[in-house]
Amino acid sequence: MSDSCSHDAIPSSGPASESSGTRDGNRPTNRLGNETSAYLRQHRYNPVDWYPWGDEALDRARAEDRPLLVSIGYSACHWCHVMERESFENPEIASLMNDSFVCVKVDREERPDVDQIYMDAALKLNGQGGWPLNAICTPEGRPFYVGTYFPPRRMRETPGFPEVIDAVMTAWREQRDQIEDNAGQIAAALVDRPEGEAEGVPGPHTIRHAAGLIMRSADRAHGGFGQTPKFPTPTNLEFLIAALDFLPHDEATDIAGFLTLAAREMSRRGLYDQLGGGFHRYCVDANWTIPHFEKMLYDQGQLLSFYAELARRADDPVDLVWPIQETVDYLRREMRAEGGAYFASQDADSEGVEGKFFVWTPGQVADLLGDEADRFCTTYGVRLAGNFEDGTTHLVDEARAPRRELAAARARLLEERAKRIPPATDHKHVAAWNGYTISGLARAASTLGDAAILDDAARAANFVLGSMRDADGHLQRVHNEGRAHVTAFLDDHAGMLMACLDLQRAGAGDHYLESANELSSEILERFADRDRGVLYLTPAEDDRLIHRPRSEHDGATPDASGLAILGLYRLATLSESATRSESATRSESATRSESAPLGAFVDRAIAEQGLFLERTPHAFPTLLRAVALRARGSSVAVVVGDPAADTTRALADRARRVLRPEDAVIVAAPGAAAPMGIAASWLEGRDAVGSRATAYLCHGTACSLPIHDPAQLVAELVPDP
Repeated sequence: MSDSCSHDAIPSSGPASESSGTRDGNRPTNRLGNETSAYLRQHRYNPVDWYPWGDEALDRARAEDRPLLVSIGYSACHWCHVMERESFENPEIASLMNDSFVCVKVDREERPDVDQIYMDAALKLNGQGGWPLNAICTPEGRPFYVGTYFPPRRMRETPGFPEVIDAVMTAWREQRDQIEDNAGQIAAALVDRPEGEAEGVPGPHTIRHAAGLIMRSADRAHGGFGQTPKFPTPTNLEFLIAALDFLPHDEATDIAGFLTLAAREMSRRGLYDQLGGGFHRYCVDANWTIPHFEKMLYDQGQLLSFYAELARRADDPVDLVWPIQETVDYLRREMRAEGGAYFASQDADSEGVEGKFFVWTPGQVADLLGDEADRFCTTYGVRLAGNFEDGTTHLVDEARAPRRELAAARARLLEERAKRIPPATDHKHVAAWNGYTISGLARAASTLGDAAILDDAARAANFVLGSMRDADGHLQRVHNEGRAHVTAFLDDHAGMLMACLDLQRAGAGDHYLESANELSSEILERFADRDRGVLYLTPAEDDRLIHRPRSEHDGATPDASGLAILGLYRLATLSESATRSESATRSESATRSESAPLGAFVDRAIAEQGLFLERTPHAFPTLLRAVALRARGSSVAVVVGDPAADTTRALADRARRVLRPEDAVIVAAPGAAAPMGIAASWLEGRDAVGSRATAYLCHGTACSLPIHDPAQLVAELVPDP
């Protein structure tokens, strides 16, 4: 089952649990009424005696020797809400749950560590997973039965939820030893890793192999990968852009064409909100017509990065620029909090109906646009039969005309749509997702030369870095209802590390490198086994899980380990002046001098994942971006001149446009000391020649001659791998 999404359910009241309080008049609430998570609060009126994940639930399960039911979902998940309405609001089913289990409700967006453990169990036991995810576990939390959505009564081969509970509890009473044995085997399997060693160090050959494997599933007619359901999969798209530099000309040209097709189809058809901007989560068909209508922040951020880099490389970026601009406008209008950070998601439903907020009939369009209605309906596929439910149409740009055409008509419909009851917004801030969005905005700002977009990115970063901390200064994952909570995970640190690096590169200020160094120290001290090159999803101090999970593949969001490794390598380039030499792909490069600790750890971390990259490289597109950067080495543009001068800015802006997004740009005044986080050696011997702003383009130990004219600063000065 895929991660389909819906609105906040409107729960019916039920009998109070033993710990219920009252909220909203006389409606009884369970323990979840005290939570800030929108998803958990959606369940606060359930008659189920829910606990949030934590010591209280685990201690009770052990004390009473009762199984744990760990039920996982998120606020925009459609089938989560279906199961809530059908089962968790049903007094009889709730009573059966309360009599059988200690029931724990988990927001996967707040606790990705818990979700990963039980999703891995679902994949190992069933070969597939999804949300809602319902794991029945021993009191210690070891799963022995895992499923996704269960209907309230049997549907063909799918047992009803009461039937599942009865069968599990019968086995718990009569076959306890077997259950404990199975749970132990499952728990052991979750930490198993493949045996053997990689034959060589991952390098260009790995990148080429992975690109070929990913392209096997490419939809050449419509863009994207696979058939249905079709997700945008930005991690694959970003990797394929990076892979272009390693492929033969004909193959690179072919993949570049595919990427352009994918970008065009995703923005012109139903995955994209043609009126309001922004991308929906995924489409249910192969040609991007009908989406599941929820919008997730992490998709917006990652797709901004993809479109910005594709536009940077394109000869004619016009059709790539407007989706960036409109998505930025959408984020400002609907997803940005007063403090500058961005909300997590918007649901698919309004008024209890999926998609109702977004769809139109010909009559509605005619009432608003008059004589222009026929043209609009022809352009956006609005017909009497409709393409959605009950004769309604989700807008799809069938004409593919220049975007400026019908702009006023789209604005008029957007204005009218704003009068409808909107889908609910999950107002929590997630550090990792804000990090992806900050990076996307910073890269868009460099590609478009738009200072206002860069300001948006900096405001969001300042909020996360300033307001999402605990009393000890540690980053927190979530900020909601005025407070930060949940200790941040590796993906939060990696996402914000990349965000800080992208902000500095885009010109938001060198002080972001100080934050980048702090985040890298946290990663190495709290999430890494530095000797082995291992990165864990959870910090070392978290010991209540059945094992310490790792992040080892990409999904809807980047693999946290791969993203951390990529960020650490970028930081190493600046702080250690540790650029790669031709030996980077040789086996002896797996160790580096102790004077370059970040670079040394990166090499160990990539080598530690070598067997995975050898067997299934296409499952690790984010890690392969780090492999690509390591293989070709970083390029660094050093611009020396008065930072406030137009001539200095012109050289720096040019460098930001011609270099790859993971390459670095340093701007320094003549004679100034290197900013914190930048090795002094980058500025040694590099002066403003003739008292004019001067740029040097460096790769490895070689740098270009002084450059004064921005037009002469071209990527070709840097050798290709």
